[in-house]
Parts: sequence; C-alpha cells; structure tokens
Amino acid sequence: MMLIGTFVLGLLSLTFMLDQHKVFTLEQKTEEKKLSMSYLYFGNSSSYIEKIDQSGNSLQTVSPSYFDLNEDGSLKNNIDPKFVSEMKKRNIKIVPFLSNHWNREIGRAALSNKEGLVDELVAAINQYQLDGVHVDIENLTEGDRTEYVELMRLLWDKLSDEKEVSIAVAANPNGINKGWQGSYDYKELAKYSDYLMIMAYDESYYGSAPGPVASLTFVEKSVQYALKNVPADKIVLGIPFYGRYWPEGAKGGTGIDMKRVEELVSKYNGMKKFDETSKSAYAEFTVPNGENPSVYYWKLDPGKYKVWYENDESLKHKLRLVQKYDLLGTASWSLNSAPSAIWDFYTPWLNGEHYFFDVENDWAERDILTMFSNGWMIGTSEDNFSPNQPLTRAQATVVLVRALGLEQQQLEKSTSSSTTGYFSDVKTSHWAKKEIEIAYEHNLIKGIGDSQFAPDQTITRAEISALLARVINKKDSVTIASIRETAENPFYDISNHWAYNDITTLANLNIVRGVKENEFQPDSIVTRAQMAALMNRSSSLIIGE
Repeated sequence: MMLIGTFVLGLLSLTFMLDQHKVFTLEQKTEEKKLSMSYLYFGNSSSYIEKIDQSGNSLQTVSPSYFDLNEDGSLKNNIDPKFVSEMKKRNIKIVPFLSNHWNREIGRAALSNKEGLVDELVAAINQYQLDGVHVDIENLTEGDRTEYVELMRLLWDKLSDEKEVSIAVAANPNGINKGWQGSYDYKELAKYSDYLMIMAYDESYYGSAPGPVASLTFVEKSVQYALKNVPADKIVLGIPFYGRYWPEGAKGGTGIDMKRVEELVSKYNGMKKFDETSKSAYAEFTVPNGENPSVYYWKLDPGKYKVWYENDESLKHKLRLVQKYDLLGTASWSLNSAPSAIWDFYTPWLNGEHYFFDVENDWAERDILTMFSNGWMIGTSEDNFSPNQPLTRAQATVVLVRALGLEQQQLEKSTSSSTTGYFSDVKTSHWAKKEIEIAYEHNLIKGIGDSQFAPDQTITRAEISALLARVINKKDSVTIASIRETAENPFYDISNHWAYNDITTLANLNIVRGVKENEFQPDSIVTRAQMAALMNRSSSLIIGE
C-alpha cells in the first residue's frame, strides 16, 4: 500500500506544483515592513484614536488635517496636543497634512507666501514635536509648477533632517503635462521630499458618468508613469477607503465610505457585484418612498442608486502593486471610512505575506495563511491557493522528500543522480522523477504493482494518516506506541480499514478529524485545505517545536 506524508509540507518553504510541468516558487519576505500611512479626516480625536487602536499594529504614520491655509497663504494651525501625545505613546508618527482643500486662489497665495509659510510650518512642527509635514496642495496648473517645487525646496532645506517631508501628487496615468496633473513636477518634487504619494483615485468623480473610483488599470498606469521619474522607494500608493454614488437619471458621484455602502445595500436588499475588467466593486439599491437615509451630511432621496466602491477584493488587487513594483508603501484616504475588519488582510497583503483571493471565509483560512506566512505552503498561482484542489501522489512525494531533507542528503552523498528507473510509468521527463526515486530508496513509498507508481493519481485520507503516523513515530515512537494501546475509535467507517491504527492514533492526538460527525471517509481524496489544517495541527510533533 502506498503511504505518503502530505502533512509535512509545513516543515519548509517549498515549491508546489500547479500541474506536472509548471512550478511556482516564492521566497519568504524578510525585508522591513512596507509603510502604511492613513489620513485622518471626517472625525475627531476620539474617533481617530478608536480607529487607530482597532488597526492593531498596522499603521506606522497618521496624517491628520491640522494644517490649513488662510486666504493670504499663511498657516492656520488646528493641532490637538493631546492627540499628538497619544500617538507618541503608541509609537506612531504624526505627520499632519497641509491642504488648500482644492481652492486654487488659496493655493497660489501659499506659493506667493513661500518663505513665511515655511517658517510657520517649521515652527509648528518643532513646537508640537510633530514628525514632519505632508503637503497636499491641489488644483493648481502647469503655470504653478516651478513655484511649487521652490516651496518644497525651501521646506526641505529648513526642516531638520529627522523630520519627514512628503507630497501628495495627482495620479497621471496618461502623462498629462497641462492643468492639475501638470502642476506636479514628479522628478523635481522627489528631490525635496522623502516620498511622493500618488492620489490614485477619483478616476470617476462628482459630475462624471458612473464608474470605478480607481480601476486597477488606472492605478497601475499611474504607478508606471511615476516610476519613469521617481525611484520606487520614494513612491507611496494612495488607497481609497471610499466609493461614489450616482442616483439614476441625475448628476452624481458624491463620496460614500465603505461601511455605509454595505449598510445601505443590506438595509434595502440591494445587490453587490464585482467587475472583473476594472477589478472594482459596485452595488445597486433602491431607497423606497418615505425614507431618506443619510450619507455624511446629505440625505438620499427615494429612488435607484448605483455605487462604485472599494471592497476587500478590489483593495487586494491594488495592494499587490506595492509588491509588484517594490514601492515604499501605501497611504489610505481616510481611516474613519474603513471597516475595522479591513486590517485583518490589509497589512499581510501590503507586505506580501499572502495573495489568495480564494481562501476568504474558507474553513481552513487561518491554517492556510499561517502555513503561507511561515513559508511552508504557497499558492497554485499568484492569486489563488486552490483549497479544494486534490493532491496527487507525485506532488505529495515531492513534499515528503523536501520536508525530511532527503534531497539535500542525496546531494551530500553524491553529486550524481540515480537514473535506475524504479517505476515504468515514471518517465525520465516526469517533473517528480528524482524525488520519487529518493523516496523509494528511503523505503517511504511503494508502487501499486507491476512496477507502477501512478504518480498523477490522487491521495486518500487514509494514506496520509498512515504516512503522518509513520513520520511522527520516527520522531517520538514512545508517544505513538502509548497512544496506540489506548486509542479509542471515534469513527464508524474505519473499523475494518487497513489504516485503522494510524487513523485512531492521529484522532486521539487531535490531528485528524471527521468529515462529518463520527465519519472519517478514509478513501476520500485529500484537498490542499485539509493538508494545511493537518499540517498546522501536527507540525509541532513533527519538528519538535
């Protein structure tokens, strides 16, 4: 009988076969965490602190709306010293943003008052022990381009080196050099800042036709344009925590936060969909007559609404771009608009810990993510883990050989590889030929008769149980022997099965569990999700941790 130890995948970072020809590999991330900054708006200090605490350790920097501009371009200071103190207790940098709130005249007044404004900013940053300033002056034009760079040069020169200077710049996927986009000289601004934050959102806006806030193509092209002028480690990707809604037959595009979308869709039995082309979420709902639900400070009239917004899936696609282009990190607008549960995936995805779209809400999700974060399992592709995919005998054999370090032992013994060919159906060209022969030499596997191995045949739950029991027995034979003597059988369908002792032993170790109550289904195939769960439960016995 063929015995294969699929469980022990958890012992090392390994390659896993999507099919018999293609191998996906992923090295475990060891670099520092990516920057995660969030703007603080639409709230107060108390609500900000609550949301920051709910984020766990996800945020390194927050940027509250503390620096506004007067009509003459001088600084309007709105700093809350108590909030600053609370952030210092949490070891979170506080870098307020300076904004003209889209007012072109006030923005130009700031440029005309460069030296005075810079002196006021430096004084406020030092007085309140802030960690720097984030400049967000918008709605200027190409005619203001040079003066904007000069403002940032003065600020960069006058602020001490340990203070951060960063700049919000318009997304420019099409390389436009006129109007609002033309006001930002990426290359020159990058010289006088720690990073540029690309506002990769508002692709659709108030007054536009309904559409995504930030389609994946729009965002990626914006990153690609920036990289022509700015090093990757000076680029921060802006992430929207909001959407925009359009009433049917009327002008729309007003902002709405992610939480409120979900509430309205649920309340009015609306529908939610995901557009695969733009990688964006949208929803539709109808407000009945007699009701006027609120969104921020506005009331919705009765009628049909369409909302384009961000959800977990759309955000994950954007976060992958940070890894793809090795950007410095992200800045989200804005913290109070995000559901608290977003941080369960945001930080891991931002840091490349997992990329799987198909494991959310899977029963083995935590096992899968734990194994991946440890470098013990990877996906069948960049985006998917394929939790319900069955394993083949060849795949499991490769896992076993690598888990036990047998491949390395073989290399240390001899640089030549065996070409004996133990099984007639494992051809020289088979991707797992070497590992199958190594496993056979170590008496871990046997064929199915007539020199056949059936490498692409799936593995059963009984076979895995037998192999895992064997591996654990090699590590701790005393424990296995004692449990075998007293093990009770919790499953009605294994009494006369060849793997009875192995299954009951592992059941009493709480490693294997039934598919249903009191039912093990020993001859059912093993899935990747089951493997992750079994591996997670048994790894301490196998590796002695």
